[in-house]
Amino acid sequence: MPTLKQVRYFLTVANLGGFTPAASALCIAQPALSRQIAQLEEELGFSLFHREPRGVKLTPAGVVYRDRVIAVEHLLNAAAEEGGQLARGEAGVLRLLHSSSIPAGSLMPSITRFLDEYPKARIDLDRIGSEIQVSEVAAGKADIGIVRVPVLRRDPRVRFIELAPESFWVVLPAGHHLVSRENLCIADLQQEQFVSALHRERGGLARLVTDLCLRSGFVPEIARIVSRKTSMLNLVAAGFGVAVVPERMTTIAADGIIYRQLNVEGAQALSALVLPLEPTSLAQRFADILTQGIT
Repeated sequence: MPTLKQVRYFLTVANLGGFTPAASALCIAQPALSRQIAQLEEELGFSLFHREPRGVKLTPAGVVYRDRVIAVEHLLNAAAEEGGQLARGEAGVLRLLHSSSIPAGSLMPSITRFLDEYPKARIDLDRIGSEIQVSEVAAGKADIGIVRVPVLRRDPRVRFIELAPESFWVVLPAGHHLVSRENLCIADLQQEQFVSALHRERGGLARLVTDLCLRSGFVPEIARIVSRKTSMLNLVAAGFGVAVVPERMTTIAADGIIYRQLNVEGAQALSALVLPLEPTSLAQRFADILTQGIT
């Protein structure tokens, strides 16, 4: 079976038209190059070159062989380049998860920058609950997650990197009596019904909002219809109640709702990256961009 080295030597001789220039280009002695080509011809069972006084010329069989093996060389070069790009974090697919309270729209500046800097990379984006993200990243089913903390589920196979904190905002129906006020406090919501699913057994946004209400001295009243996803904004618009959301969610525009900032001393909405202990190059590069570019 011909070796890749022999094929490379053959193509160099064919391209340069002689053993002397090919030996110089390959940085080997001409006799050694001649031996390699002779061994290749013996292995193939036919002559590749007509030896002439001033160089060589491909035989008809040599022309066919060159046309076939040159595609192999291109394939090998492409494979080496693509493998190098993947190893350097410049190519491949990044499996990215995010919580519903961290809308994809709020991630677009970092996503755009990542794709601009690494044009051969692609992103597979999916919205999954914070608790499940931890398991997905730990199991290798995703490369990186963006979760709302606190997260009750922990796994020794992942690490958390905190992102910049956010302020809280209230989502009100457009005709609500509190819309006339630019800033609200949590006590203003004591008589309101919350359309977000609030309970202490879950982490993320639900737990944060529950704790805010409890610290203000009341248990949030649950509306007749609730949601743990961004569909709660539609519930607010329909007049079923109010919701407390992190600032990042205010990037979601919807008819019939109004956002008002919530003044809560010492309280902030927190989020974090979830990465495996040994992240892929793509995941680490995206994490670097996200921690630098999102405030």
